[in-house]
Amino acid sequence: MIRKVGLVSRCDKPNAIAIARNIIAYLGNRTDVFVDPCTARKLNIEETQVSRMREKGVEIVITIGGDGTVLRTIQHMNDPIPILAINMGTLGFLVDVNVEDAKQTIDSVLSGFTVEERFRFNVWINNNLLPPATNEVVIITSQPAKMLGYRILIDDHELEQLRADGLIIATPTGSTAYAMSAGGPIVDPRVDAMVVVPLAPFKLSSRPWAVPGQSVITVELMLPDKEAQVVIDGQYFRNIAASDTIKIEKASIPARFVHIKDDNIYDKVKKKLRQ
Repeated sequence: MIRKVGLVSRCDKPNAIAIARNIIAYLGNRTDVFVDPCTARKLNIEETQVSRMREKGVEIVITIGGDGTVLRTIQHMNDPIPILAINMGTLGFLVDVNVEDAKQTIDSVLSGFTVEERFRFNVWINNNLLPPATNEVVIITSQPAKMLGYRILIDDHELEQLRADGLIIATPTGSTAYAMSAGGPIVDPRVDAMVVVPLAPFKLSSRPWAVPGQSVITVELMLPDKEAQVVIDGQYFRNIAASDTIKIEKASIPARFVHIKDDNIYDKVKKKLRQ
């Protein structure tokens, strides 16, 4: 029986706050609930930093929002607690529970659950470690409508030199996000692979690549005096210069999700992309 539950909501949305209040009341005395600071302030209750929930003994974290809420929550945890995601967003490939099914699902999960692991990226700029990526790392120009030059190496072997509006390196989880919109392949999460997708490349021969999941991807910027930006999961932003080197590899600690449905990735993609 689960005794300690974390809760994170998209606290700028009144309906998400209302659902959070309802869930906390529904859990009642069955569990201790640890609530993220923004939501807690809205509800005028005690707050807990997401980064400290594991040390508090939290066994699952319920998120109320869309994929962005899930990604932001995971990014705050060095050793992610399994996520149970309630969908308040639009498309939502990471959120499986509809609001009307939330209470029934929570009841089921409190009795026990299985965990689905998804690999993440470690990301370095030079020798500085950035927050891990669950979906993707995007390297784009900091000036709209300007192209960058990229040199991409896989395990120190040059894959390509190209000019493009940007570059996406995605996990299998992130293959259905920005990378898919940019023309990249949809990758079954069980496949150990990393996806490299140029954004609007200048030459027609620049195509998306899928490379082994154990690869080390290095990206060097080739055009001097052009500033760029690294974006991780749409949550973390960092400006970089032409002299900086970006290195990406598989992280040792995965993201974790509460597995609640037997839907496979193929059914999910067909269902979601009909919306």
